[in-house]
Amino acid sequence: MSITRKWSNKQLRAIEILIRLKRLYPDAKCSLTYETPVQLLVATILSAQCTDERVNQVTPELFRRFPDALSLAKADLSEIETLVRSTGFYRNKAKNIQAACQMMVEKFDRQPPKRMELLLELPGVARKTANVVLAHAYGINQGVTVDTHVKRLSYRLGLTEHTDPTKIEKDLMRLLPQEDWENWSIRLIYHGRAVCKARKPDCAACQLSELCPSAIVVSSASG
Repeated sequence: MSITRKWSNKQLRAIEILIRLKRLYPDAKCSLTYETPVQLLVATILSAQCTDERVNQVTPELFRRFPDALSLAKADLSEIETLVRSTGFYRNKAKNIQAACQMMVEKFDRQPPKRMELLLELPGVARKTANVVLAHAYGINQGVTVDTHVKRLSYRLGLTEHTDPTKIEKDLMRLLPQEDWENWSIRLIYHGRAVCKARKPDCAACQLSELCPSAIVVSSASG
């Protein structure tokens, strides 16, 4: 069994998946808790190899103590480490957060810059973090955020053959309209959490199954 001819074109399939994701998750938004671009940047750095739920448990006290770039830049590093310890890799994360805030104070008027190439100068900031900050803090789509869910689902959906996030991002940027790059990521993350889980995807309940080569393989084998 194969995908019907109607959905054989990869770009048309990607657009239809996006349409369905918007319908399934109309109120989807960034699940990190923050009030400012600086706080979003810090929370996103903390989310590396950690759940957003755990980050949201940590950041209220972190931001109460250090609400902005200047206070984080001047903080005792050991105190930041203590506050973010439960997110994992806490020493490296604390060091990057403070160094990024020091650079923002020195070079960028205490705020994350609004350009990708400048954001990537900040310690601890790669394209995933930069895309999140640009899209959710400033409404700028300069790329597609590729986290573990987006990586897994984009591959399962047959929209990329790559496992490297940078290559996956380039594939998705070619398939999707720029104004929907972050729409894609945030809703695919919701779908990955709710339905297309890493260990046991619920293909029978998935409203993307007819568009998904992986789901078709599963249903064909079980049938």
